[in-house]
Amino acid sequence: MKMKNRNILVLTLGLLTLINISCSKTQSYSELLREEEKACNWYLASKNVMLELPEDARDLITSETIGEDGLPYGEDAPFYKLDEEGYVYMQVVVASFEEMVDEGDLVYFRFLRSSIKDMYEGLTPVQMGNQDYLPNGTTSFVYKNTFLSSSTTWGTGVQMPLKYVGYNSEVNLVLKSYYGFTDEQTYCVPYIMNIKYFKPEY
Repeated sequence: MKMKNRNILVLTLGLLTLINISCSKTQSYSELLREEEKACNWYLASKNVMLELPEDARDLITSETIGEDGLPYGEDAPFYKLDEEGYVYMQVVVASFEEMVDEGDLVYFRFLRSSIKDMYEGLTPVQMGNQDYLPNGTTSFVYKNTFLSSSTTWGTGVQMPLKYVGYNSEVNLVLKSYYGFTDEQTYCVPYIMNIKYFKPEY
């Protein structure tokens, strides 16, 4: 009986030690947020960042805008800060204003995203999304709808550019977790995300 109690005690102590080790390696939410902030600051430090948007969205500088040197801006197009807190930055690749999106409109979008945190840590980021592979399914939301799970699951960040550009536009977003996919927000992983917006065809 004593041997059995001793074995149980040893196993319990071993289990407590493992739990203690694993808990000591777990980061707090505030630590994860600080890492996210550092990664985003590192990424944006090498970019052209504008803290204010032009009064007229048609004056947005895009990747296709011709600069003073006679060449399109391309990758040097600025990232515009879209919210006061700096959770979302938008770089416009292609701007279309022919048909703007109104509240309640259905918007289809295709995306490709990479973890900025992986880049910051020197890792090769894995690209994820449905932009190049149709079987991954369609993604859509109802603009400014905060009740449908089909809309809210993508977070509000993917909708923000549609205040400035319309259907058939393409943007790159630096997207922090606060406005990112709702089921991933607690992971505090920021993404660089390419998005193309489409009008449904009936």
